[in-house]
Amino acid sequence: MPIMNETLNTLLVAASNSIALEKGHVAVRDEALLREKGIDALIYLAVFGDDARKANARWLIWETAQTLGIRPASIHDLYIARAQGKVPHTFTTPAMNIRAMTYDSSRAAFRAINKGNVGAFLFEIARSEMSYTDQRPDEYVVAVLAAAIKEGYRGPVFIQGDHFQVNAKKYASEKDRDGEIETLKKLMLEAIKAGFYNIDIDPSTLVDLSKPTLSEQQRLNYELCAMFSDFIRANEPKGVHVSLGGEIGEVGHKNSDVHELEAFMNGYLALIKHQPGISKISVQTGTSHGGVVLPDGSIAKVKIDFQALYDLSQAARTYNMGGAVQHGASTLPEEAFGEFVKSQAIEVHLATAFMTILLDTLPNALNDEMNAWLFKNAIDERKASDTDEQFIYKTRKKVCGPFKKQMWHLPEEDHVRVREVLEARFAFLFERLGVNNTKDIVSQIVVAPELHKQPADYGAAPIEAEDVSDLAD
Repeated sequence: MPIMNETLNTLLVAASNSIALEKGHVAVRDEALLREKGIDALIYLAVFGDDARKANARWLIWETAQTLGIRPASIHDLYIARAQGKVPHTFTTPAMNIRAMTYDSSRAAFRAINKGNVGAFLFEIARSEMSYTDQRPDEYVVAVLAAAIKEGYRGPVFIQGDHFQVNAKKYASEKDRDGEIETLKKLMLEAIKAGFYNIDIDPSTLVDLSKPTLSEQQRLNYELCAMFSDFIRANEPKGVHVSLGGEIGEVGHKNSDVHELEAFMNGYLALIKHQPGISKISVQTGTSHGGVVLPDGSIAKVKIDFQALYDLSQAARTYNMGGAVQHGASTLPEEAFGEFVKSQAIEVHLATAFMTILLDTLPNALNDEMNAWLFKNAIDERKASDTDEQFIYKTRKKVCGPFKKQMWHLPEEDHVRVREVLEARFAFLFERLGVNNTKDIVSQIVVAPELHKQPADYGAAPIEAEDVSDLAD
């Protein structure tokens, strides 16, 4: 039998011996005990332990999830089935950006997923969010998987890299351009290795509306999207077609139209060397990330062009894609969410409202401390015209990383309150977006492969094989 390193032994004890290593693989001895307290201990050490404990705890969580049939998966085949008319246009997949208290927030989501029998969902985090929330891909994935274990979920888990975006300023500089491309490639490799089997490629920052033709306006966008598509296809795990998305209009800027989609896709398809290509395309129809905040801190009402979203989704399917994707939607009024289904949007991205609900649910004293931190550490982001309320609303996301441990150590009653409020919001959105009772459809189409790792994949010491040479006779 393999010899475990000392750290692994310590972690198995921390998990109340609810799991064990048998022939180098994780076996679940007592799932009830694992869910009661074992997984809580493991995810804490996976986030806040020393390097050895982090690495080994992350490996144990990944392998435990694999054993239980909780596996990161690509949503690609579901979207292609939608493109081909094999799946009805009766739901829009919610893509949930989780920025703060990821374990608690994901637990709330999985509770709503279990109750609603939801199959179509995405947990996601953007390139920029990884920085200010202090969550690299490995940590994010195991936090989501640990939440699924805690809540007794079974099935594929769709985890997405949102807005893997090209920095336009760096790309415009000959000195920085190659470095920006390499940085994105390294992030893509890191994300895929961690279990992000869904990636939104976003060079839409390079669209140049001053060019005379649509093809020229979109040229850098489709050239880089094709290059990154081929790079991902060459590096995806065996048995996985990473779900890829493109983007034709930067969110918060000019609304997209069908002619721009056609110009992008015609250029993109002429360049890609690996099939399949993207299975969805993000468009701009009138929203902005986080919404437009008014002087009193409230959010301005926006008018989404749902007809354009419908037309773009229809056009996307002529290129064998599931449909168009809407960004920046979480702050919209409640009556808007049913319109995404009517518009046949394939996916809608939701972020700011979850974070706002969570932070507003925390104790007042902690919020006061967070606001004071913003006035000290983010004041350079304040515009001269900003009221205090506008400044706080636009920058409060920056507290997610610095206060991560403090939020984790709140009394349990605060955690319960956060989970209950978020669960109610997730349940509302799942109902409005039509994803309740989609689990059977997803399970018939999506294959979530069983993919095992080794502690060394997380930077931990390997499990050494026992030397049995003296016992050979």
